[in-house]
Order: sequence, then C-alpha cells, then structure tokens
Amino acid sequence: MKRIPKREYTPEFRELAVKRVKTGQSIGAVARELGLVEQTLRNWVKAAAAGKLNGPGGKVISPEQMEFSRIRAENIRLKRENEILKKRRHTLQGMRCQVCLD
Repeated sequence: MKRIPKREYTPEFRELAVKRVKTGQSIGAVARELGLVEQTLRNWVKAAAAGKLNGPGGKVISPEQMEFSRIRAENIRLKRENEILKKRRHTLQGMRCQVCLD
C-alpha cells in the first residue's frame, strides 16, 4: 500500500485556519471546509495557544509546493478508491440475483 505524502501548509494558511476556530467555528467544520484532518487542526490550535504555531527554523513553503502536495495526496486517495471499486466489481460478477414471488 502506498503511503500518502505528508502535506505541507504555508504559515498564512495555518494562521487563517486557527483564526477561524478562535472566532467560534467548530474544528470539525473548519477542517472539512479546508480539507484538513481534524487532529491536524487541533494540533495547530494547541501550538498557537503555546505560541509555537510557526516555530523557528520552519521551512518556507511556496503556494505551488502546497498545491502540488495537495494534488499528490488527492491522486493517491483516488487511486485507492478506484482499487476498491475494482475489487467490488470482481466480487459481484460471480453473483446471481434471484427474485422469488410467493
């Protein structure tokens, strides 16, 4: 099974996500809207509270790198979904349906 590549986010994106949570939106709703894992957003909120959201020495990520990372992760997810659908189709080919009317 292929490993999903680690997604990287710009410091501005992280700050925006944390601000949305601090304004009263739920972590789940913000995570869904931004395409994040809820635990990742929880970690960012916790790090922001500790003042370590964008720690020193963090590498700078361009928007192009972030988009490439997102597309790569989506590609892997879609390939997995495709494999699941192929397996299901193969198992259904041998099945026959019967309808019994009383």
